Amino acid sequence: QVQLMESGGDLVQAGGSLRLSCVTSGSRFRFDDMGWYRQAPGKQRELVARLASGGISQYAVSAKDRFTISRDNKRNTVYLQMNNLKVEDTAVYYCNAAGLYGKIPYNYWGQGTQVTVSA
Repeated sequence: QVQLMESGGDLVQAGGSLRLSCVTSGSRFRFDDMGWYRQAPGKQRELVARLASGGISQYAVSAKDRFTISRDNKRNTVYLQMNNLKVEDTAVYYCNAAGLYGKIPYNYWGQGTQVTVSA
């Protein structure tokens, strides 16, 4: 059974930094795409950043120039370095792994880690 476990969420002041980590287990193959999504209270879950195993990355406009996604393909782990955090970055951050295993799609989620940015 594939499991994703996030860590690194915390309470931080605006302008501060956090590094989120997502450790996975139970997979026998390298994930195609790994990424981070977030969901603030009363809002839909949204993409923050994702990174394909080949190195192509995608960022939300709000995350560009402040956040950096990286991954360890060997360990199927993904990280999110968040700098210059803003109050509006407050949300639960979810790790995601998605792609195709042969012709079978997969889409795994972690339980989330809370990031709270205070003014």
